[in-house]
Amino acid sequence: MLSSERRSLVRFLAIYLGSTLILFSLGSYIFYNFQKYQIIDSQNAQLQLEAEKIVQKLRELHQTFDEPLLYPNDPTFDSAIYDVDRGYIFGTFKPKKIDWNKEFYKEKEKIFYLHTLKPYYLGASYLLVSKNFDPKPLNKLIKMLFLFLVGAGVLFTILGLFLGRLFIAPMKESIELMNRFIEDTTHELNTPISTILTNIELLDTIYNCEGQKEMRRIEMASKTLSRLYEDLTFLKLNHNYHRAVESLNISDLLNERIEFFHTLIEAKNIKIIKNIDPNISLEIDKNDALRLLDNLLSNAIKYNHKFGKLEVTLIANRLEVQNDGQGIKKENISLIQKRFRRANSSEGGFGIGLDIIGQVVKRYDFTFTIDSDYNHLTKVTLKW
Repeated sequence: MLSSERRSLVRFLAIYLGSTLILFSLGSYIFYNFQKYQIIDSQNAQLQLEAEKIVQKLRELHQTFDEPLLYPNDPTFDSAIYDVDRGYIFGTFKPKKIDWNKEFYKEKEKIFYLHTLKPYYLGASYLLVSKNFDPKPLNKLIKMLFLFLVGAGVLFTILGLFLGRLFIAPMKESIELMNRFIEDTTHELNTPISTILTNIELLDTIYNCEGQKEMRRIEMASKTLSRLYEDLTFLKLNHNYHRAVESLNISDLLNERIEFFHTLIEAKNIKIIKNIDPNISLEIDKNDALRLLDNLLSNAIKYNHKFGKLEVTLIANRLEVQNDGQGIKKENISLIQKRFRRANSSEGGFGIGLDIIGQVVKRYDFTFTIDSDYNHLTKVTLKW
């Protein structure tokens, strides 16, 4: 899967799964709270039922004075009775703090029910019943909701992947068609370009023929086509071809590539200033190095003025290419580093040069910056 397809799929899944997660989380939260109150109400009802039993027993004890008074006791519940002044009379427990304003309340792990007795039985005005809150139903509910969310997450992730692939299918088909076109085009371009360049070199070397100016133009156009062919091939095979990383003399290679662009430089009457330290080595695949240098130099030449200046500086860990050409607006600097994007359409091109530079820089963990003063100069700095 190409990076553009992968980005589209990730974005679709992020929106789809994110919105689904929010929706299901909200629904689960509402359901959890509803069921939680149902569980609490159920346990409160147990307290009420126990309180009714105690009240009934107190009524019976109140009416029979000839039998010993036995306070009702259920080991599951705690209870206590209080007089009208809220003084403790008797019970199976004696809590330190009572919330007299609430009928039901919870404190730590216990739940309480305060029942008012009317009429008074055995002088009691209040009945307090308590039991330990049973967390099992609530834990079971939480576990069920967790399993539901996990199951729903897996199901909707699978569904999202299926829908996402359907979503990007037209784009994938278009990219495959474009890649096939590029592959076929580059294959067909290679032979005539090589033939033209070879014969121009032979004519220039062996024969002293007329039309030198015209020959230079043909050579310039052929080298432009050759560089375009190499760039398209790189884009097509970048992730597939074997890289032979070696210690490369980048100083010699840079001088060689400047000489390669001599015809283009001469056509614009550009003054070139070289500050290249000798024998600078860099661990890099040679094809990657060629694409890097060629695109840096090509852009610096293409977007330079006639009779402009091109300065190339190479030191131990830095390469700088600066021209005094058209410059780039600050808002366009990040834009032009994306594939098929150009800040200036007057000079032609496909907008792939900086994308290729970016791919090489990313692969080798280099640092790449562009500084530009619009309509004055542009400096590209590469650090390793």
